[in-house]
Amino acid sequence: MFRRPPPIRDAGELAQFIDENSAFVAQKGIYEYARARAGHYAKVLFREPDFQAACDVSRWRAFPLCLAMVGELAEGVLHPERRDDRPEQVDAIRTLVLAVFDRYPVPAALGEQVWTELRAELDQRLKLIGLHPPKWAKDIPEPVWERYFELMPIHEKLRGRDAPVLRNYLRVTMVNVHNELTNRIDLPAVANSLRSGSVALRSAVPAAVVAAN
Repeated sequence: MFRRPPPIRDAGELAQFIDENSAFVAQKGIYEYARARAGHYAKVLFREPDFQAACDVSRWRAFPLCLAMVGELAEGVLHPERRDDRPEQVDAIRTLVLAVFDRYPVPAALGEQVWTELRAELDQRLKLIGLHPPKWAKDIPEPVWERYFELMPIHEKLRGRDAPVLRNYLRVTMVNVHNELTNRIDLPAVANSLRSGSVALRSAVPAAVVAAN
């Protein structure tokens, strides 16, 4: 319980970090926002099958957005190590993040067509990373936070003026993820692993399929 998280020393371990943190960002925001909005009725609401189904749709749609954010954050952390060959690094991160996405079967809540479209959107977002300098962690959510807010499983008429709350949640969370990654990553080792193109993803149950409580 009190052990420090293990270091991240290769591309496979970086992929696991991206997977776990993307799932965390997607699910925590959705469930915590729904709990806050429901107030005293939260326990009743979370037992409703229709609401559970809506949350399932929301978190699977949010997951690729969060993969894009955490993937971009990882590329920024690695940037000083591979400053001279950034296009290759961006492409390596893109390949890595898409491999994380592809380890998941098509969610029943979405269907194959929607899942394929979300993958294409993720691919495009990852390609855009190299078109600008690395961002501060707090600025990474700017292109996607409104899209994330629209995915909340609460009727839009009940959301009020809550959009800035979700924006700030994403900004603070990205800073926290950045701090954890910089504390754990072995930059030269991970950069070399990405350069080699050899990625061994864990075969354990992927993080995003575990529903938040």
